[in-house]
Amino acid sequence: MIRRLIHIDHQLDESLQSQIRRKLVEGILVGSFMPGSRLPSSRKLAEQIGVARNTVVLVYQTLIDEGYIVSKERSGIYVSDDIHKGWVNADVDTHNIQSKDNFHRFKGQLKTTSETSCPSNWQRFAYPFIDGKYDASLYPVREWRDANNKANTTREIYQWSELQGVEDDPMLLDQIRSKILPRRGIQASSAEILITVGTQQALNLVSQLFVDHSVTAAVEDPGFPEMRELLVKYGAKLVYQPIDDNGMVVNPQLDNCDIVYTTPSHQTPTSITMSMTRRYELLKKAQQQDFLIIEDDFEFESNFLGQPHPALRSLDKDNRVIYISCLSKVLASGVQIGFIVADSGVISELKKLRKMAMRNPPLNNQRAVAYFLSLGYYDAFMMHLHKVFFERWLTLREALNIYLPNCIDTGPIQGGTAYWVTGPAQLDGEYLRVKAAELGILIEPVKRYFASSEHPENCFRMGVTSIPNDKIREGVSKLADLIHLLTADYEEKLDNARGKLLDNRGLAELLPGARLECQMVYGVPCIIELLADGCMRGRTLGVGSEVDVGRWWIENGLYYRQWKLWGYGEIKGFFVIMDGDQMKWFDQNYCFVRQLELKGYLTE
Repeated sequence: MIRRLIHIDHQLDESLQSQIRRKLVEGILVGSFMPGSRLPSSRKLAEQIGVARNTVVLVYQTLIDEGYIVSKERSGIYVSDDIHKGWVNADVDTHNIQSKDNFHRFKGQLKTTSETSCPSNWQRFAYPFIDGKYDASLYPVREWRDANNKANTTREIYQWSELQGVEDDPMLLDQIRSKILPRRGIQASSAEILITVGTQQALNLVSQLFVDHSVTAAVEDPGFPEMRELLVKYGAKLVYQPIDDNGMVVNPQLDNCDIVYTTPSHQTPTSITMSMTRRYELLKKAQQQDFLIIEDDFEFESNFLGQPHPALRSLDKDNRVIYISCLSKVLASGVQIGFIVADSGVISELKKLRKMAMRNPPLNNQRAVAYFLSLGYYDAFMMHLHKVFFERWLTLREALNIYLPNCIDTGPIQGGTAYWVTGPAQLDGEYLRVKAAELGILIEPVKRYFASSEHPENCFRMGVTSIPNDKIREGVSKLADLIHLLTADYEEKLDNARGKLLDNRGLAELLPGARLECQMVYGVPCIIELLADGCMRGRTLGVGSEVDVGRWWIENGLYYRQWKLWGYGEIKGFFVIMDGDQMKWFDQNYCFVRQLELKGYLTE
């Protein structure tokens, strides 16, 4: 039996000695090895599990020192009879206990936060386009272990264990103050920072302090559902603010609000970045109407096009902004560290509230994070993460633009780790999600982000944090096939399209020197110039402009093109129909691909 209970994994970084000790302790505590039972000799156990005898000898000696086992001379090794001493006797006959629920006693029951964006076994799916879940390869195991080891030396333990009351680790406060906040343009003293167990505890504490039944709070719609739940739980009346291409709309609806909650860096869930003009409008409105702003800046590190805008807190002259952020979400599986920045009076009150649930986040974790920052590991980790996510973000954008060019719209975003996708009007997003999952494709439904039951049925989200880059194109291609299948009855086909189908002669008369314009799925125009010599130039407009060159030709009644970089450099041929100045491309299966506008002709 012991061979089945002690499985040695030689791929783990954990030592053989540590693995054996851990499995033996687990077996003793759960009763697999009962008190007084005899264990195999060190030689026999070593043979059974395939390790050196000396390794088992060292494990047994450690367990003897710890009191789990005892060595009896000329008899062997036994599980200590005293191992369960002090435990409450749990031998109770449960068969005669009548089941009785306590639901009727609940006073703080929540409605929707049990909903999740994906199934718990998401890692088993081939194409998990789920934001906020992370593949294990991204975790900085070696660097975190080093920081943790440094935080738990005898000298360090003496230092952080002497901290009293509700105080946070001064080393971590200094690292956040000097290394994290300046990136957001924020200057703060240690007395203006509070450490929390992630952003959710931070939001809870702030809501506890500032919200009751007399408060009216504005939230983004669509927006972060857990924050809506928190505000309602504490009694707030909610005002739902719409989102446009510049972020949360600032309008007279905010005039009677006491609090405004916003996610300006990359809005949850659309990933839209609040423009500088809108940021100043919101701060001006806050001053005029005397309300507080809760700035949730959870994803400020993932700005891919252009420089990130400064935080609202850094632009605030009246102490009206309470800033909440955290270390990268990738680290959350190992250590959840968030923080609040506000004036010292607010931080002092928040400490009192935090004390009611916990004095502070574990100080050993705080010190380990402080070392992770001070040793430069966090900076290097974030540079690597930025590179990985940017590559995936561009790959997903390119794949959507190639396989679903005239079918969807992702909106103009400058970063973040997810795309908000608007499909054809006839698309049932929930049905698409179910059918996509059957093909191993996970996309995120958006219903939970909307305050009301009414929401756009044709929208869904696709993230890049959980899927390797080399799986993105294939996943999007399969998803595109499914979308075309589900909306086939509504799509324009070559045989029923309005306009005139061009033959070789018509193409030869129309295309040389033509200047075409189309809309990319991510909301920016693209200009294509077809030179008379068969060369082709293309450029996108807007932030992060791209350029490419290629060649084009006419063959068998089709327009062919091949870009050097775009479209994976593949040769594609299209039937062309002209409807006024609108050009429609259809693939060789007669399916509609893209619509362009003929803007004129080159004069060179």
